[in-house]
This record gives sequence, C-alpha cells and structure tokens, in this order.
Amino acid sequence: MVALIQTLAVAEYLSFHRAALALGTSQSSVSARIKALETDLGIVLFDRNTRGVRMTEAGRRFVDQVNDAMGILDRAIKTAGMHARSEQGDIRIGVHALTAGCFLDLLLERFHDKHPGIRLHITEGTARDAQFMVREGRLDVAFMAGAHEISDLNSRVIWRDRLMVALPLKHPLAELSNVEWRQLADETFLIRHHGTGPQVHDLIVLRSAGKWPVPTILRRKVGREALLAMIAAGHGISLFVEDSTVGNTANVIFLPISDEPETIPFSAVWSPRNRDPALLSLLTLATKMGRPHPKPDSR
Repeated sequence: MVALIQTLAVAEYLSFHRAALALGTSQSSVSARIKALETDLGIVLFDRNTRGVRMTEAGRRFVDQVNDAMGILDRAIKTAGMHARSEQGDIRIGVHALTAGCFLDLLLERFHDKHPGIRLHITEGTARDAQFMVREGRLDVAFMAGAHEISDLNSRVIWRDRLMVALPLKHPLAELSNVEWRQLADETFLIRHHGTGPQVHDLIVLRSAGKWPVPTILRRKVGREALLAMIAAGHGISLFVEDSTVGNTANVIFLPISDEPETIPFSAVWSPRNRDPALLSLLTLATKMGRPHPKPDSR
C-alpha cells in the first residue's frame, strides 16, 4: 500500500524529490520502494533522466487503475464507517399492525428522523410467523404482543397498553363507560387471521374458561380498516389495545374492560447473533421511548 501511495505521488509531481517532501519521507525511500514495485510488476513505471521523471505508457495505465482502486477503497471505508455508526443500512422489521399515531408508528418515525440513511422494511404478520423469520434471519427484529421467553431469541417488553372492546355505535352496551367480560359472553367476536388475531382468539378463550361457554369467534382474512368497517356495520365486536384505537374509527366505540386483570405487554424479539449497529440503535430508542405502564385513564 505504501508503494502504491508513493507511486501516485511521483505520478502527480513527476519528481521523486517533491513526492518525498509531500509524503514526509526521504527520496531514497521513495525511489527504492518504486524500484521494488517495478521489479515485482515486471514493468517500468517511470523513465528517469537528468531532466526529471516521465511516466511510461505502462506506468500511466497502472496509475489510472490504482487511482480507480483507491477511490473504490475510500468509498468502501466511508460506507463501512457510516454503517458502524448506524448512518446507513437496512433494518427488516416485523409488526403485528401499524396504525398512524400508534407507538410503533411514532417509534419508526423518530428512528427515521435520527437515522435517515437507514432503510426500514416493514412486514406485517402473526407472532408465530415473525419468530420463524427472526430465527431464519429474514427479520432483524419483530414487535409482537405478549411477553415472550424464547430459548434461542432475545426478548424485551417495550410497552404495555389497556385492552378495549370495539362495539358498533348502536350496540346496547355502547352507552356505558366500561364493560365486564361476562357482558360479552353472548357476542360474536371478529378476529383477523394475521397480526394479533391468534393471540386475541386465545385471550377470549382464556377469559371464558370455567365461567361461561366460549363466545362465537369468526376469523376473517381482512386488515384493520376492513375489520372496523365490519364492526361498524354490526357484524360483530372485537378487541383492540387503546394505542390502536387512534385514526379513522367512524361508527365504532371503544370501551375499557373493567375486570380485565392485566395490561397487554408488547415485546421486541431479535436474534442474539444479530449485532447490527442499526438494530442496536433501534432497540435503544425503543427502550427509551417505551411505556412500561399504560396511559392513565382520562375518563
């Protein structure tokens, strides 16, 4: 590498003496290194005479290629440095859902503001699918409902939120300030196949166990907006967390479940083998922004 740098200097100054001065070394050292390089290459890079130094045609071609290679190497070093400082790269993120104004939306918006060079790739799916994708390296991190203990993956609870029931505006219970689980026993629950659908199903079954028959639960291959439209039209009710009730919810009312014993935790799950600096920056920001307790009831 030193010989190449000295060769470029001699090509620029067309003088061993001035090249040595610019590099802060001796003329004899520059001359010896370039002579050794010419021997290794089997070509003459410079014609030396009493009037100075002139590049040979072979030397000109060699210097052009070295200049190109140095440019590529310089860009590679700068790119690597930016990546190490979380200034450039990609993060593949699995989410259960993404609603404008929700915690995840605010987290990703703030991360993008702080790290505009990091491209975010969002995949929506179930917690089960997300775990497989993290394990296989197809996702860097997944944000999912629940507190998870997975033997081969890291997990951290980032925030918690209150459980709410979504009812059509004309539902008999809609005039109440809150409801109890037993009041929902005869309802038809609509849940999604994707996102948190499977976990919502399990929660309904768990809260019914030993108390009353499990309510009717219908799975639908729809997104959040379509599910809300079905609720508004009176086809059934569903469960959401308070954070996801922001946005367009016309003709749907959300009520807290007063005897729900727990807030819903949401966790980040990632592979312990993934040491990507961008991922670590996202996890640090998520932890800093996280809400370990639900928002106080303002009703």
